Amino acid sequence: MAASLQDIQRRITSTRKTRQITSAMQMVSTAKLSQINRAGGSFDHYAKNLHNVVAHLSNAGISGAGSMLEQRPVKKIGYLVITSDRGLVGGYNSQVMKAVMQEITDKELTADNVVILAVGSNGADFFKKRGFNVAYEYRGVTDIPTFDEVKDIVKTVTTMYDNEVFDELTVMYNHYVSRITNEFRAEKMLPVQTEGLTVEEGTVFPEYEFEPSPESILAVVLPQYAESLIFGAILDAKTAEHAASANAMSSATDNAKELIDSLNLQFNRARQSAITTEITEITGGMAALD
Repeated sequence: MAASLQDIQRRITSTRKTRQITSAMQMVSTAKLSQINRAGGSFDHYAKNLHNVVAHLSNAGISGAGSMLEQRPVKKIGYLVITSDRGLVGGYNSQVMKAVMQEITDKELTADNVVILAVGSNGADFFKKRGFNVAYEYRGVTDIPTFDEVKDIVKTVTTMYDNEVFDELTVMYNHYVSRITNEFRAEKMLPVQTEGLTVEEGTVFPEYEFEPSPESILAVVLPQYAESLIFGAILDAKTAEHAASANAMSSATDNAKELIDSLNLQFNRARQSAITTEITEITGGMAALD
């Protein structure tokens, strides 16, 4: 019985250490979530203004030549799949990869007409193992990504589109809804869709004088708009990742507490049983002496 008590005690000690680790990781993820939310607020302001400019030019009937607007025959579809580089994020990665595979199945696509661009180790490894063409992968996105860090991703993606490596691009990622909720999103980003763009309600634009021409300005603005869409998706996905990590570590901490309580109860019962057995043996010995 003593060995059993020691075994239970070791399990309690081990679980307490695990709980300390998961609790610390939860606090770290929560802090990162607060930081990236502040960073995202600044970017949202820029993205909304850029969106309004493109919408205004589009609604004014201004169009420009350029591959980002060109609707060409779709021979290959590109999927920019955003996942995490590490685990311990609950179902965050599996939700994205399952949705991408479902999209491929629904459209009756194969590895021959799908091009995967993976941001995050989990997505890159997942699609490589299944024989897909992972034409680009980026690992090690920082916890609070900046545009300077991600601009190489954006430049590579747009260059591949210009070179017709794929004919349209859909970004697949988890959208941050709240501290405890995220939802999968699939957004077609290339070619840039200007039809149906609406100016944000309450926005007032002055009269413009274009120099050198509206088309030339649109040719400059559209790449910036595409860049903002892709960077925004990466920032959003990273926010959802931190939230998922905080939730997963919170659940792990709660589970560890429940296990410790259960082990403590088991330990006390075993100790009580051992004491009762010892008393019985002593009493029996005294009776034998009498």
